[in-house]
Amino acid sequence: MIKKSHIIFLTVFIITFSTVKSQEIQIFTIKDFDLKGHVKVCLVNTNYGKEEYDFNKSGLLTKSVTRYNEADYDVVHYKYGKGKLLEKRAESYRDNTFDPSTSIAHFYEIDSTDNLKIKERIFSYDKQFLDQYIYVYDEYGDLISIQRTNNDGIDITQIEYKKFKGENTVTYLLNEVPLKSIRTSTLKPKNKPAQRIILTKEYLKGEESGAFEEVFNMEGKLIAQQEFEFNSELKKFEPTTRTTYEYDEKGALIAQTAKRGAGIIKKEYIYQYDNSKFGNWIKQIVTPDNTYTTRKITYYLSDTKAVEE
Repeated sequence: MIKKSHIIFLTVFIITFSTVKSQEIQIFTIKDFDLKGHVKVCLVNTNYGKEEYDFNKSGLLTKSVTRYNEADYDVVHYKYGKGKLLEKRAESYRDNTFDPSTSIAHFYEIDSTDNLKIKERIFSYDKQFLDQYIYVYDEYGDLISIQRTNNDGIDITQIEYKKFKGENTVTYLLNEVPLKSIRTSTLKPKNKPAQRIILTKEYLKGEESGAFEEVFNMEGKLIAQQEFEFNSELKKFEPTTRTTYEYDEKGALIAQTAKRGAGIIKKEYIYQYDNSKFGNWIKQIVTPDNTYTTRKITYYLSDTKAVEE
């Protein structure tokens, strides 16, 4: 998975129907970075440093760079074949020097002779074996098992799918012990647009430990999230923080309100857009924090050249 630091400023924008699944292989595109159109490069200035995202003409992320200062930065390279991820290299540089001890290479082998099976092998840059994962999919393309092998032995995560009265539940079990369950349903309130509800429960050593419920509109925008804590004495989930989200006519997030008990924290987002026909934002201001993020975007042209906005 991409490092969290690489997507800190974009967290509020990566809002889609799909919930990130534990350890499942992901391919990132321009949509995951709140970008539209034929984007070649997106340069980002944040409060902790600078970021760079490079994309191919199909919109797939090919390189990400996180710069903490002029001498310290991380680079991740992605290599594809026929739209499939074949290789990912995460390289670390400190004091402008490559650090092999914290750099990792992922290699993927795809077997589609029967149902899809993907093998992921992970090595350090000093050629030490770290992990191997085997992802097995069923005839419908759903992930059904993940086998992890390393020096500590073998762990198997099974993924079970159940449908009941319009609800779809996906359960992850590590060596037959529950890790997480994700229940998806559609709600059709009277005189209101339909909504997609996703309830995720998390387990610790097989026991319920926490949960959160997400409400999406049918365009895939997150409009509310309710967090829960598990009361071990009462053996039930209790609501804690509820966060709601508002969007403008362009689909950009303009307000986020979090309520916990009597406390309310509200953030508002203001944007400046580029002059391209795609209308990507190039400056985001967050109030009342008075923090901002700027982006410089380069687009592909039909003649393979690029233009900056």
